[in-house]
Amino acid sequence: MEKVIIIRYCELYLKGKNRGFFERQFVVNMERALKGIRHEIRRQSGRYVIEGFDEVDISLILSKLGKVFGIHTLSVALRVRSDMGEIYNAAKQVSPAGGTFKVETHRADKTFPLNSMQISAQIGGRLLDDVKTLSVDVHNPEHVINIDVRENGTSLVFCQYIKGAGGMPVGSAGKGLLLISGGIDSPVAGHMIAKRGMSIDCVHFHSYPYTNMQAKEKVIDLAKILAQYTCGTTLHIIKVTHIQEEIHKKCNGEYMVTLLRRFMMRIAEKIANSCGAQCIITGESLGQVASQTIEGMTSSNAVIQTMPVLRPLCGFDKNEIIDRSKDIGTYETSILPYEDCCTVFLPKHPVTKPKMVDILAEEAKLDVSALVEEAMSTLEVVKL
Repeated sequence: MEKVIIIRYCELYLKGKNRGFFERQFVVNMERALKGIRHEIRRQSGRYVIEGFDEVDISLILSKLGKVFGIHTLSVALRVRSDMGEIYNAAKQVSPAGGTFKVETHRADKTFPLNSMQISAQIGGRLLDDVKTLSVDVHNPEHVINIDVRENGTSLVFCQYIKGAGGMPVGSAGKGLLLISGGIDSPVAGHMIAKRGMSIDCVHFHSYPYTNMQAKEKVIDLAKILAQYTCGTTLHIIKVTHIQEEIHKKCNGEYMVTLLRRFMMRIAEKIANSCGAQCIITGESLGQVASQTIEGMTSSNAVIQTMPVLRPLCGFDKNEIIDRSKDIGTYETSILPYEDCCTVFLPKHPVTKPKMVDILAEEAKLDVSALVEEAMSTLEVVKL
């Protein structure tokens, strides 16, 4: 009798001739997550089985795999020979101490002498005889004992399905560049796009000395948390203090955020092109703040020439975003009281519906190319 972990994947079964590509990426990601932990991963008829690990590592393995996109559910199972006596011993070991139960059997091995219903009936009957605190409820049981009779002469017996991260394997859907601030929204946006299989690099804009170094460390910590889901990431850090000072000195203050966002997009596109990213990702939610109106978003998009801008949170309200940030473990870091660059020189009354003619008139007061190049000269790259 051996403990194994069953991995069931999500949408991969829908793939056709290119399914092998997705499955190979899926295995690579699981191996990355379990690096340094003794284990073996084997494919088995539309699922994967992790074996050869130390039992003391089970909780750690489940925690690591819980952040691997593409996993639908996991189960810790006992693997035994396909023999009714051994199957029963395993079923008794995983069965609850009391309450209602039923046995469900899947018989992939059609040569096994008993069919699924007969296996369930015999194992369930023996459990009833031996465990007096159990009773059967086939319609609404508190516990389900699952028996999976495989084609290779072994059976898997388990009692729990653990929900996985869902989605598609990271690396199967291209690469994007996430604009990450120190707030709640952007890490959630990155997580959502990574869940669809996209690799993520990050870019962060800071305004030192108006913002302190703790604000920068906070963003690095957020990127580290995100990297657990994205099989690692690269964080690009850019200083935009000089851009904000020039806008503050030469332009109508109401356009500070609008103009700064356009600079960020220009710089992000340059970094995306240099690192092989195919799109830019932001944490904007429609109407949440003054710069996140449709006019503000249109203004930002207007400077991007070579790639799309994805806004996965566009239709979410704040409470939904907060709930997701708590689920993925970024919330407590995001609410630490260190300001990001967008709070520097923040006008009392920022324009909410900027017109392009007015934006271009304000931008004409600046040497845009020189300011962008100066920002690029401050680039710092952190591998996570």
